Amino acid sequence: MITTTLSSTAFTTSASPLKVNRYKYNSKHNNSASFYSQIPFLYNPLSTTPSSISRKSCQVRATVLKENEEKVVVEESFPAKTSPGDGGKGSGGNNEPPESSSSGALERWAIKFEQSVNIFLTDSVIKILDTLYHDRNYPRFFVLETIARVPYFAFMSVLHMYESFGWWRRADYIKVHFAESWNEMHHLLIMEELGGNAWWIDRFLAQHIAVAYYFMTVLMYIISPRMAYHFSECVEGHAFETYDKFIKAQGEELKKSPAPEVAVKYYTGGDFYLFDEFQTARTPNSRRPKIENLYDVFLNIRDDEAEHCKTMRACQTRGNLRSPHSYPEYASEDDSQNVLQEADCEGIVDCIKKSVTSPPANQDI
Repeated sequence: MITTTLSSTAFTTSASPLKVNRYKYNSKHNNSASFYSQIPFLYNPLSTTPSSISRKSCQVRATVLKENEEKVVVEESFPAKTSPGDGGKGSGGNNEPPESSSSGALERWAIKFEQSVNIFLTDSVIKILDTLYHDRNYPRFFVLETIARVPYFAFMSVLHMYESFGWWRRADYIKVHFAESWNEMHHLLIMEELGGNAWWIDRFLAQHIAVAYYFMTVLMYIISPRMAYHFSECVEGHAFETYDKFIKAQGEELKKSPAPEVAVKYYTGGDFYLFDEFQTARTPNSRRPKIENLYDVFLNIRDDEAEHCKTMRACQTRGNLRSPHSYPEYASEDDSQNVLQEADCEGIVDCIKKSVTSPPANQDI
């Protein structure tokens, strides 16, 4: 009885600083950005407590807006991945030794700086889009989807380079990022079919922003993958909010319009492997959209953006991302046979450091 009381007291004492720091951080950032504070799934790494995710399962809640505007909480369960490289930062790191106060303070400062820069950049782009496309919805969506595709093949470009140098062997990341780019490509095809790319100036603006955004994302991802993933989450969060407002404002008109053929084929027919792959917070086969009109199309596009946000949030914790099809109960025969010895790094400095200090591993690709 005495032992139990002492253990409980010790746990409470050691856990309290985490809570204090978390609440201090959140109080400073309540007014950071309007869209950032309104969207529940935007991620703040400093607000994640070790007890929020268990070793056996992690509960993912997504708010789905229904036609009657009621909020329904949908829960999906996945085993939480534990990685020996987490160092206590990710999920399931409860038993890892805490970081020193100096390194912990430095990391908190770095996260705060990265998020501040990302929010500033996102707000700046939003203001430009609001000025140019305040009354032209489909061209705005075309520009938005052209830009939204860029981070995923920027991530893949860097990861492929790391693979060539032997610094990276994490197939889940490349598979998921490709699935995300595939989803965004179909969003873009839908906007093109709706006439969003009819004007030359809209195509010119979207494509040139995309080129600049690509190189910026590559550089950011090389320096800090966490920052790049958070920035992409901010962009996807804005996309979610944009489509949500559009659905609420134009819902009745959208229900009277037919769905584009490309949307019907993507959401209701064919192979759903890639559709399930980018939704890392869901179990495969748990979401099968019904497309009857244009309203359903935009409803599903909006929900796709919410899934992208959750995936980008998971990526911000090192080693936390896992392909939905990598779990034994959902893995295909090809997935189960092609298992690579894992190796990863966090940014170019960490990659170079590990390449010098660690012996090369024999890996079949």
